[in-house]
Amino acid sequence: MSSSETPCYTVVFESSAEYPSASELRQGLEKGTDEVKIETLRKIIVSTINGNPQPNLMMPIIQFVLPSRNKQLKKLLHFYWEVCPKYDESGKLKQEMILVVNAIRNDLQHPNEYIRGATLRFLQKIAKDAELLEPLIPTCRSCLEHRHSYVRKNAVFAIYSIYREFEHLIPDAPELIYTFLIAESDSACKRNAFVFLAHCAMPKAVEYILNIYDTIPSLDEALQMSIIEVIRLDCKSDSAHRPRYIRCIFELLNVSSHAVKYEAATTLTTLTQNPAAVKAAASCFINLVVKESDNNVKLIVLDRLEVLRSKHEHILDTLIMDILQILTSADMEVRRKALSIVLSMTSSRNVEEVVLFLKKQLQRTQEADFEKAPEYRQLLIQSIHVTAIKFSEVAASVVHALMDFLGDSNNPSALDVVSFVREVVEKFPPLRPTITEKLIQTLSEIKSGKVFRGVLWILGEYVEAVSDIQIALQAIRKVLGEIPILASEQRLLDEASTEVVEEDKDKPKTESTRPKVLADGTYATETAFSSTSAARLDAVKAATKPPLRALILNGDFFTGAVLSAALTKLVLRFDEKTKDVVASNSLRAEAMLIMTSIVRVGQSKFVTVQIDEDSNERVMNCIQTLSELQTQRAIHEVFLEESKAAYSKMLGAQEKRAAEKKEAESAKAAIIQIDDLLTFRQFSKKTADDAIDYDADVGLATGSVEIQEDFMSNLSRISQLTGFSDPIYAEAYVKMQGFDILLDVLLVNQSSNTLQNLCLDFATLGDLKIVERPSVYTIAPHGFQSIKATIKVSSTETGVIFGSILWEGPNMSEACVILNDIHIDIMDYIKPAHCNEAQFRSMWTEFEWENRVNVNNPMTDPREYLKHVMKATNMSCLTPEGALSGDCDFLSANMYARSLFGEDALANLSVERTEAGVTGHVRIRSKTQGIALSLGDRITMAQKANKPLGA
Repeated sequence: MSSSETPCYTVVFESSAEYPSASELRQGLEKGTDEVKIETLRKIIVSTINGNPQPNLMMPIIQFVLPSRNKQLKKLLHFYWEVCPKYDESGKLKQEMILVVNAIRNDLQHPNEYIRGATLRFLQKIAKDAELLEPLIPTCRSCLEHRHSYVRKNAVFAIYSIYREFEHLIPDAPELIYTFLIAESDSACKRNAFVFLAHCAMPKAVEYILNIYDTIPSLDEALQMSIIEVIRLDCKSDSAHRPRYIRCIFELLNVSSHAVKYEAATTLTTLTQNPAAVKAAASCFINLVVKESDNNVKLIVLDRLEVLRSKHEHILDTLIMDILQILTSADMEVRRKALSIVLSMTSSRNVEEVVLFLKKQLQRTQEADFEKAPEYRQLLIQSIHVTAIKFSEVAASVVHALMDFLGDSNNPSALDVVSFVREVVEKFPPLRPTITEKLIQTLSEIKSGKVFRGVLWILGEYVEAVSDIQIALQAIRKVLGEIPILASEQRLLDEASTEVVEEDKDKPKTESTRPKVLADGTYATETAFSSTSAARLDAVKAATKPPLRALILNGDFFTGAVLSAALTKLVLRFDEKTKDVVASNSLRAEAMLIMTSIVRVGQSKFVTVQIDEDSNERVMNCIQTLSELQTQRAIHEVFLEESKAAYSKMLGAQEKRAAEKKEAESAKAAIIQIDDLLTFRQFSKKTADDAIDYDADVGLATGSVEIQEDFMSNLSRISQLTGFSDPIYAEAYVKMQGFDILLDVLLVNQSSNTLQNLCLDFATLGDLKIVERPSVYTIAPHGFQSIKATIKVSSTETGVIFGSILWEGPNMSEACVILNDIHIDIMDYIKPAHCNEAQFRSMWTEFEWENRVNVNNPMTDPREYLKHVMKATNMSCLTPEGALSGDCDFLSANMYARSLFGEDALANLSVERTEAGVTGHVRIRSKTQGIALSLGDRITMAQKANKPLGA
């Protein structure tokens, strides 16, 4: 071994103020107790690792520490022999090391088994020094016959390390270890010996497997894992033992160890594609998920099961009920992933069983109160929704069961049910009468305004029979309460006032006054009479009321507007289908009275907030439509036909997008580039489905597989740090590596002087942290120096890196150059993402940081401006393409992105086209201030430059 090949160790911090001198260290080694020697030797080891080996202390260590019997001191000695310089300047082994080798040989023959084993472990770390190892080989071989298993198992690995580096030192090692393995009884020793054969003598390992073939299922777990690895490696070539291997792996699927079962199932699918083997592997995976307690393991195994299902469609369909048993797990991510697999495996043959199981689980969430029951209920409802829409034969059996959850206190679950019912009632016309009848019956159980709006829309669109319309109107009147609303509320207030007057008529009438601060800051006088009046009004508001009436009085006038539109549709349809003018006029008058009541009470003191302008206008339009029933026939088509047609079109667009996405994914998987490497599996005689290449996986994980980078894109990431006229020129290549920033700085000495003790000092602003400080360098005249620095990023905040270069020039004069700032672009950490409308609205309400950016851009097309904003901010558009189509001067769209740190970024673009271009604003919301400000700055900077965004 050459002395130039110095090992690399982790630098350990040590304070120079506390570090003793060499004489003090020597004295501690000579005269100190064992505790003092331990502390002294520890300081010497740290100093050696940090680049100060202190070779003069080697002989005192040999003289005063080596003879010690203290086990902790012997362990520290092993560390010291590992890191200390063993060669002189000419590359020859130091004379002192002869004494060290003699001491190591004595320790290898020590009667204490711990010292022997620890010394053998130490030999594995110095296995690159052939001169040190050669005298120790006979002693290592003799340790294979030691009575204690701790010594024997470490002796095997010591021989393995030596044989791997210097085969000529132990040429008969494979035969030696094979003989040892046959005679060995300890499981750990057998496993170590087998690992040696697997890596150094594969034919011997195969021979051993065949010799113990019948006893493999009863072996130790670690040895079974090693056997599976050898089988996998041997089958990469055309092994004649493949049938026996497959039978062996089949038996290992039934052992008690979960790790062995997982590896066996994974290996089995690479050895054979027989349907029975695939089913057996899948059953093993399912069994592991059910019995394993670690949720991370469950998720990993479910991922493997999903890969298996995607490659062998319909083979695993019979196991779908077994997969459903995974839903007994308490973790929501496990349930979600399991349901995803189940939905992809559901077919017309098993859909009824799946839906029945999901309905039972849904009922269980209502009967038993357990953790995350509402979230699990919502997940089940969404899964039933997808299944029922895909398989129409089960829609009728689940829709009525799900409508029982319309009154659920968990609002998202009830909204999912409404969405499902609305889709079913549109796609399956025969089910409409029974569904609308059930909805009418459940009106009194609904609590949420959003759910009411969905149900009222369904009733307005799909209740068609004359008798059903009358029943629906009666049910609506029931949940609305007494009409007119304002008059009935006023009567309740008057009755409460009368009761109070009768109670207080015998009491002396006294009036007390006190000052009260009004909203504008002025003072007013509040009497006891006014206080009593306000209390009575609050009591009337707090009284129990029907659900729909309570929503309107609480200020939910959007629901009132939807109610008005539904009443208008029902009255118009009733008028078309009946010739009974009296009944038609009666219903029309009743509907107009309800609408008028909504407007009147919305402007009164009985509501929490006054009616908004949009809702008021919508209700008034409905009143006008009913008042001109015979004259405005064109409006009838708008109410009765176009609304339903728009919803049908929206469903068609959703199905089309889903089909296009599925087709794009399949097409993407099938695309093969013309310059891709051709792989002929027939030549290697591997299985057709040997997709899991473990060597390639390990290579990618350890970074040994180089990833090609685009040279031109790298050039765009270079930042100039100093000027061309400065004595030293510096530029940095900024590279993002996951959560780290790698700075590769190039320094060029542009002067004719040597720059000594040059130090590149960095500092940061924002959530950036410098991991390591660059060292001190000396640069020759017109010389180059490359310096690397790593910076850790902890959140998506706008970060700035700044610093300076210090050095000593001629005559020890100090000089300094201040570096230009490096601004870290957060766009490297923000990626486009998708979420549904409910999640977007929930986050928009929850997030507290908002940044509003005014838009004034010369572009003429709002849609083009939207694309540029998406490109500049790395955000995806959540608004459907159908909603953005058509020619219009106004555009409103929602956008969403997610950072690598799991932070959400929301944006709403609202612009209009004018003669000067596109004007409006962009509202950005996030949980952290940094993202909102950074994305806003991104848009503002592009507008100041007066050029297209993202350019």
